[in-house]
Amino acid sequence: MGGVGEPGGGPGPREGPAPLGAPLPIFRWEQIRQHDLPGDKWLVIERRVYDISRWAQRHPGGSRLIGHHGAEDATDAFHAFHQDLRYVRKFLKPLLIGELAPEEPSQDGAQNAQLIEDFRALRQAAEDMKLFEADRTFFALLLGHILAMELLAWLIIYLLGPGWVSSILAALILAISQAQCWCLQHDLGHASIFPKSRWNHVAQQFVMGQLKGFSAHWWNFRHFQHHAKPNIFHKDPDVTVAPVFLLGESSVEYGKKKRRYLPYNHQHLYFFLIGPPLLTLVNFEVENLAYMLVCMQWTDLLWAASFYSRFFLSYAPFYGATGTLLLFVAVRVLESHWFVWITQMNHIPKEIGHEKHRDWASSQLAATCNVEPSLFIDWFSGHLNFQIEHHLFPTMPRHNYRRVAPLVKAFCTKHGLHYEVKPFLTALVDIIGSLKKSGDIWLDAYLHQ
Repeated sequence: MGGVGEPGGGPGPREGPAPLGAPLPIFRWEQIRQHDLPGDKWLVIERRVYDISRWAQRHPGGSRLIGHHGAEDATDAFHAFHQDLRYVRKFLKPLLIGELAPEEPSQDGAQNAQLIEDFRALRQAAEDMKLFEADRTFFALLLGHILAMELLAWLIIYLLGPGWVSSILAALILAISQAQCWCLQHDLGHASIFPKSRWNHVAQQFVMGQLKGFSAHWWNFRHFQHHAKPNIFHKDPDVTVAPVFLLGESSVEYGKKKRRYLPYNHQHLYFFLIGPPLLTLVNFEVENLAYMLVCMQWTDLLWAASFYSRFFLSYAPFYGATGTLLLFVAVRVLESHWFVWITQMNHIPKEIGHEKHRDWASSQLAATCNVEPSLFIDWFSGHLNFQIEHHLFPTMPRHNYRRVAPLVKAFCTKHGLHYEVKPFLTALVDIIGSLKKSGDIWLDAYLHQ
């Protein structure tokens, strides 16, 4: 038998695709771990080894997303992110360079093989129950009620005039509509509505662009990274927020290095000034525009322009240019409050730190928690109160989270994983408590280490 690095054994320093009909080279994890560098990325899917170094830039989800799984077993991530596996496997074939040696475990490091096997059985059970099939009537009604709110807001101004009461009412309705647009485009971004990825993407461009004024590509670029490595510094954009806020392990690191760009022991207070009010209005608007221009996403730019044109043409006759701009700012600020509180109540109070190289299920459960369901909370949060189920199965239509939840609970109980469910108000308060705790840890390390 050939040695490691030979046909029947394993490749040498650099391999191209294995010739058709030839025995696949074999690898050991110690070799694979060496290929997690910029421009040199390997990963493992279903015990087969792929060299994605040159192809990563062409990956539809972005090179960062697939690169975050460099030198890892990405089998469960591969299944979680892709709806049509038969189609996606076509792109894997030219990248295949070998397979794991028979004596090598399927995962690198001290991972629980039985847990991983049981999670895959859980996913198969969900597929057998047809929980990945969407009720498109459900989503059609969601779109319908968004469009109805947009029309209602305009009719209030048209019929009642641009007074204070009517303007505040219209702004509230528009903010709720915008919040529900976030949820619907999120469903489309995860390809959880239509059977074809292309259909989901076109619909997402309409909802994200024409109804919200943002880029679908920008959102997917940052959001898929969050799902791949939730609450992991430098991989999840949602928690890579230093030096404005310190979360998790960054508190100790900044304290030990005597870094004090802001009074972090008071970050739970200044959060109210620059967090919920400004995220969508300032950070997202600037980041989104920069992404479209730098990445030359001209189609997304046209979609976004159509939103701003429609908004200003609809309300300028009543408010003039300045008044319409103020209405837009009011809607964005209200919408931003919803976005921050709803999206962060499931993550900020959880473990935040550097890469731990856990298996898929354990990594998702360490970074997420649920909020007690009700008809109102389900609707108001876009079913993001079922964050655990959503993170384990990103392409599952949200109306099926309630059905899969008992299976997930049983899986967690069997393996001693914490399935955390909180009351809604507790989840909101815990965001502030987590920020205060991180700030206090920073101050202690800053003063005493």
